[in-house]
Formats: sequence, C-alpha cells, structure tokens
Amino acid sequence: MVLVAGSYERFIWGFSLKTLKPTSSQNPSGADDGGDGDGDGGGCILKPLFSYPSHTSSIKCVAVSGPVAVSGGADDAVKIYDLSSCSEIGSLTDQGGAVTAVAFYTPPAISFPRNLVTGSDGGVVSIYDADPFVHLKSVRRVHRRGAGVGDLTVHPSGRLALTVGRGIRASPWSTSEASVVRYSAGGGDLFFMAAEERISVHNSEDAREVAELVAEKKVLCVAPALNNVLITGGEGRDVTAWDITSGKVAYSIKEAHSARVKGLVVLGGGNSGDASGGPHLLASAATDGVIRVWDARMVSGEKPPPHLTEAKTKSRLTCLAGSSIKFEKWCFCSMFWVIHSDTLSLSLSTGDLQLEPEPISLSSWQ
Repeated sequence: MVLVAGSYERFIWGFSLKTLKPTSSQNPSGADDGGDGDGDGGGCILKPLFSYPSHTSSIKCVAVSGPVAVSGGADDAVKIYDLSSCSEIGSLTDQGGAVTAVAFYTPPAISFPRNLVTGSDGGVVSIYDADPFVHLKSVRRVHRRGAGVGDLTVHPSGRLALTVGRGIRASPWSTSEASVVRYSAGGGDLFFMAAEERISVHNSEDAREVAELVAEKKVLCVAPALNNVLITGGEGRDVTAWDITSGKVAYSIKEAHSARVKGLVVLGGGNSGDASGGPHLLASAATDGVIRVWDARMVSGEKPPPHLTEAKTKSRLTCLAGSSIKFEKWCFCSMFWVIHSDTLSLSLSTGDLQLEPEPISLSSWQ
C-alpha cells in the first residue's frame, strides 16, 4: 500500500504502508505509544519512499494508481512518478493554468492506469493515454464564463468524467460553490458534491439529488468506500463516515488532527480496485503536516481511537492519494514522445506514426 502527499512548500512525499507482525513490546490495540512521528509503533509502519521539491510552486493535487503517481501544481505542470523505482519520470505541460485536479481511469481487471485526466484553473480538461502519457485531447472552457476547474472525477467505467467549476454555484438555489466531486465506490451509481458543510448525493444516470449530508463545518475532502459509506474531513478536524442509505453518521474520529484535514484515502474497499478486504484502513492528512492511518474497527463511543501509525512531514500538506493495488515494476513504452502538441509525432523503431487527436471517450482506448 502506497500513500503520496503534496505540500504548499512544493514537496512531494511518498510512503509505503507496511503491516508489522505483533510483538510483546507493542500496544495490544495495535497503535503506537504516543507517536513520535516515525511510524514504528503498532501494527503497521509508514516507510518513507521519497521526498523532494518536485514543483516550482505549491502542489495542489495528487493521484495514484498502481505503480504510477502524478501531481499537479500551481506551476502549470503535471509531474509523473514511477513508484516502483521511486523516481520522477516526466512532466506534462501546457495545462492552461494551475493544475487543480488529476484523476486516473484504471480498468478493474488490471493493476495500472489506462488514462489520466487533468483539470486546470484556466478551465481546460486534458485526457492522456497513461502509457506512455501521450496527449489525446483537450477540452477548453468546460465551464461557463471561463471558470476554472475546481475538481474532477472519472466514472469507474471510464466513459465519462465530472467537473465542478470555481465560482459556480452547486445548484441554482444554492449560494455556495462546490469544491469537491467524487463518484461512489464500486459501480459509480452515485456521485457526491461538497459545497461548504453540505454534501449532496446524486444519481449518476440523471443527476437527481437523492440525499443531502450536513457536516458541522466546511468539508474539504471526501473518500468513497464500499457498502454505501462516504468518508469526509475538513475544517472540523474530524474524520467522519456517513451511511449514505440513512444519511446519518456511521462513526466519527473526533479531533483526528490538530489542524484542517485536507486529504483522505480508503485503503481497501474503495475505488482502488483491490480485493484485500473491507474499507477498515483509513489514511488522513492535515495542514499541520501529519499523515495518520486509522483502523475503523477500533472506533467506539465518543473517545477517538489511537492511530495505527503516523508520519510527520513538517510541511503544510494540501492533498493525499493512495492505492492498495499490488504491482510489479512498470516499464514505459520504448519510444520518444512529445507532450501536449496539437499533432503528436511518435518516433518508433519501426517508423513514424502521426496521430490526430479526436473527440473520444476514455473507454474507447481500452
């Protein structure tokens, strides 16, 4: 299991989550004894993989799928990382502004992504083939009045994507703008939009609102899980799990962090496509630079459970992504490629191929 976080200070952080065998010196609950930040207590450990300033400005978003991760920054660039070698392998430029959202499409049957979709503050959505990150198509001004893309999500089928625009109200009767959008785990029958402290639940077929969840404070991040569960975090510093069917709180980790929660990942049972078990492992990241891993099965009553492990980055974290898909070393196609031109020229060992991008759906490249 891998976690990748981005920070305001331009740093990208990578961690692997390893399960430890119980020893007599460990806490029976599986948590560490107060957390000195190195993650070596309890039933798991966050092992550092890499950390360095990958962007020239703050990192706004990250995404992980199998052996590859990407980050988008205020420097108008997307950086690509090979997690199997813990190295940066390329950049995607000409994004039309600061990159505000990145998302992978990964078919359920494979352990590596098929497509990458990016959104920018300039209102541009770009689609790439994820191996070897060839630009396929860009759609400009996806929102009216030239509004930038606030967030985006790709349907599990790969046939469509949703975006929310900056400065655009979540609905005609709302005075708040949606800042987060996500499809539900599994088949993507629902999608969620967060605007301030409210999360609206919509049917994916007709966008009809079927439920509304109201948090105590502004929601900054969400993570869908299986069994109709949605995990949220934000200004309230809590990590809350909602039962979508009833619209009530299933459980809550009070004061999970001492600062705003900016990123959540469900490790197992989420959109990662793995079958390692139910969504009982959660990872959260806050603006105080701390990443924590929780076991939802340990939540009981009002008292917050001890975290299994934590890592202190001493950075102002802005985003978190992760995956529990097992992968082997990933090799890119051996070709020279030009990123993001109107007409792509791919120099192959067998000759030259000219590719004119056409309007497509993601699934047409399966």
